[in-house]
Amino acid sequence: MADDVVPERARRHRELQRALPGAPAAGPTLLAERLVASWQRSEDYGVPLDAIEPSFVGTLNDESLFFECGREVLTGLHQTLVNEPVSLMLTDADGLVLNRLSGDTALLRALDKVHLAPGFAYAERTVGTNGLGLAIADRVPTVVRAEEHYAISLCTYTCAAVPVLDPVSGRLEGCVNLTTWSAQSSELLLALAQSAASNTSALMLARSRGQRPRPAQRGEVFRVETPRLEPGSGTLSSLGPAWTDALGRAGAAIGAGRIVAAVGEEGTGRATLLAQALRQELPRERILAASPPAPQDSEAWIGLWTPELGKPDTGILVRDVDRLPAWVAEHIRDLVLQARVRSTPDEHLPFCVTASSFDAIPAALAPLVGTVVSVPPLRERPEDVMPLAHHAASRVRGRGVTITRSAETALRGCGWPGNARQLIEVVTQAARRTDTLDVRHLPADVLSGSSHRLTRIEAFERDEIVRVITRPGISMQEAAEELGMSRATVYRKLAQYDIHVPRSQS
Repeated sequence: MADDVVPERARRHRELQRALPGAPAAGPTLLAERLVASWQRSEDYGVPLDAIEPSFVGTLNDESLFFECGREVLTGLHQTLVNEPVSLMLTDADGLVLNRLSGDTALLRALDKVHLAPGFAYAERTVGTNGLGLAIADRVPTVVRAEEHYAISLCTYTCAAVPVLDPVSGRLEGCVNLTTWSAQSSELLLALAQSAASNTSALMLARSRGQRPRPAQRGEVFRVETPRLEPGSGTLSSLGPAWTDALGRAGAAIGAGRIVAAVGEEGTGRATLLAQALRQELPRERILAASPPAPQDSEAWIGLWTPELGKPDTGILVRDVDRLPAWVAEHIRDLVLQARVRSTPDEHLPFCVTASSFDAIPAALAPLVGTVVSVPPLRERPEDVMPLAHHAASRVRGRGVTITRSAETALRGCGWPGNARQLIEVVTQAARRTDTLDVRHLPADVLSGSSHRLTRIEAFERDEIVRVITRPGISMQEAAEELGMSRATVYRKLAQYDIHVPRSQS
């Protein structure tokens, strides 16, 4: 069978490529480009054409907020489609199928034969081009129909998949996938998948401690400027040994002409570290930092900054490359390689990236990275808390700001799950209201460490307790009376929410 399959795949591949130059609309053109790129990746991965060999994982994460909310949404949708030949699934960010719902037993039996079932990983790397694999790779809603699949045995299906992002962090959680027979109409399939993904994200937000959603992703390209601060106001040069060691390694690699990746948790200052290293090594050059856009805006974003790549007076920093669609990462790789060919042996290509980890860097870009620098989270750099706090306050006020001992104790005692970014946001908001930053100016979540996710009512109660007991001069008895609680209840609530409030003092 393989001998017959290969020419057929090659013929279809050529048809797609021929469709690219003359396609009249951006949608079809982009889809064809994505399919061609996905087919090429599938071939590079060594995916067989005539067999489906997904990996099986025995344990599934069925306790995540994403799974809890997604299962609830799909269960409701399934009740309206119980008589339709459609299978509804949730997958994680690696394409692992977490659950499956369908009222069509014939479809379920057929899907079992190709292992599109809970516990099997259906990522592009293992089974080739398919709806959910391509949606995860490119992070955009995707429909893959019939012969658009890479493997022949999947050509009897049509799949519509939509990525689901965490509404607070923006992290890719997984996707909603709807699969039906290829002979069925697929016009509404993507709309249903988009609705289910949107409802899942909204439900996650409603159950995530009442936090605000992450702003819509926007691609940004701008010049990185070195902040100018007054002496003694707290600068990035006064940070501790973990930061300075990482900065030194990044600078040395840039000076040697290597591409550097700064990895670590969000908010640790990965891009700031690379910008500082670039500035030290290339003091008179301009530095452009690019943040990934929404996937549908990728073409315009690429055209905005890539013409600057390889110019002798320009350094490039691309943030969060682990959020780039696969085809965008491949395009950037090709441009970097072309720029290297054009440069002389004495010329360097100042190009840096950030990501959550080296393993998360897209496969197209990982081989280009010459040096990986890990930026530790702020909880492992306690010596950096107060320099960063003074730095943030000084940027707001234009001069030094007093931070009381009680506020300093609270800042040092916080675990900072959002790292330096969270600290800077907290201090920035506080410094806008006062010249002397005290504990009462800090938000409640800095002063508490509850290990469980709070409901909105619990969060409101915690915030009220913190607001009252941080008032200067108030006694615990007075705080209890204002809150309408007994002193014993107040102490019990302090323990319940793990609230630690140093007494106000200058």
